[in-house]
Amino acid sequence: MSPVSNTIEAQLRTLLPSDQVLIGNDILSAYKSDFIGTDVGFAEAYFKVYNTEQVQKVVRFAYDHDLPITIRAAGTNLVGSTIPHGGIIIDMSAMNKILELDEENHTILVEPGVLLCDLQQYVEERGLFYPPDPAEKHATIGGNIATNAGGMRAVKYGVTRDFVLGLEVVSAEGKVIDLGSKCLKDATGLNVKQLFIGSEGTLGVITKCLLRLINKPEATAHALVGFSSLREAITAVNDLHAANLAPTAIEFVEKKVIAFGEAFLQQEFPLPQCAAYLVITFDGTTVEMPEKIARCQQVLSAKHQIEFLDLKDETVAQRVWTVRAALAKAVQASGIWEPVDTVVPLSDIATFVDYISELSEETGIRILAFGHAGDGNVHLCILKDALPAEQWPAKLDVVLTKLYRRVYQLHGKVAAEHGIGRHKRKYFMQEVGANELDLMRRIKYALDHKGLFNSHSGYTA
Repeated sequence: MSPVSNTIEAQLRTLLPSDQVLIGNDILSAYKSDFIGTDVGFAEAYFKVYNTEQVQKVVRFAYDHDLPITIRAAGTNLVGSTIPHGGIIIDMSAMNKILELDEENHTILVEPGVLLCDLQQYVEERGLFYPPDPAEKHATIGGNIATNAGGMRAVKYGVTRDFVLGLEVVSAEGKVIDLGSKCLKDATGLNVKQLFIGSEGTLGVITKCLLRLINKPEATAHALVGFSSLREAITAVNDLHAANLAPTAIEFVEKKVIAFGEAFLQQEFPLPQCAAYLVITFDGTTVEMPEKIARCQQVLSAKHQIEFLDLKDETVAQRVWTVRAALAKAVQASGIWEPVDTVVPLSDIATFVDYISELSEETGIRILAFGHAGDGNVHLCILKDALPAEQWPAKLDVVLTKLYRRVYQLHGKVAAEHGIGRHKRKYFMQEVGANELDLMRRIKYALDHKGLFNSHSGYTA
């Protein structure tokens, strides 16, 4: 831990009630890491805040004393965004109230610490729907906004950014700024609100979130489609788009990846004879669901050798999605690994996945692939396996450097929904254009000229 003066330490201890403050070595390692947990940072003070006024108080103190600020909540991030490098940790998880549901305008106002699963349940019980659906349901809404999380339903509904109407943020100087409104149209000045969505806590602290809702779909239907290879499965996605079927979600996953989820959850996945799968979801009216499923089977079987399972049984359908959603946790339980969250144009998914197989063979490092086939988001798990610990960092660096180089050659991007954080920063900096980076840094300076917010991550200097 980097030292602070005894005077500043004494002031830190009295900023908020004592049960909301931890100092120095009393700060738990879990508060200084991310979901992976292998990299632990350091900080002088930790504050659990309960309202905007407390956020302001802590931020103003940090600003006056040039103390870095790292913002966290559930800590489910996978790229080191919540790993501090000195200074202050602000924990937003206790700001978890649903403040207002406006059913007439289809909006909901929440604090940033509200969990995604709680928000979804709350609105769906009232016949409404919040479409963004990242796999980690115990992530917070503030975290989803900070990373512009996508999830499985992005192919039809879009990502978190598309459902944020307004934000309350605390600036670097501790000022409260209201951005956006309940209006669906807004051409009033610069769209500053959008700068904070996906900014990974580098521009300010989000303290309230105004979200757009839609009516809950009347019915949902699922299909599991098995293929002889992952390339065949991914190639089939274009056929679904060409048929104008408008699926809600299209997930691809290999059998060898599913095996992790099966072992972790002690649940069997259907169609065990297949090498790869598409898990496809439709939503809409009750009447059209059987037609969508039948049409899906017809389109895919016309060009591919498939095994098709209509997941009419809700228990089986839930088991399929549960295994898919648990993959990251299953891999985490298996040992040391590195998560990768890339995105490439839809036309290049198969090319990229083929390259991953070649890279794995070339380097001798096992790489598991799964992701959102409908929007080009390819998730990878790079596994250390039995490689000696002292060789892992260098070997991983070789794999990631080659992998991200190929992503950019295919006109893709380093991060689809996890953000850059600390772990991807090096590779982002290797590929980003100089003019684009300069613009990002000038925006950062305009909003946080001391560089205090999460300056160890992302695009910051």
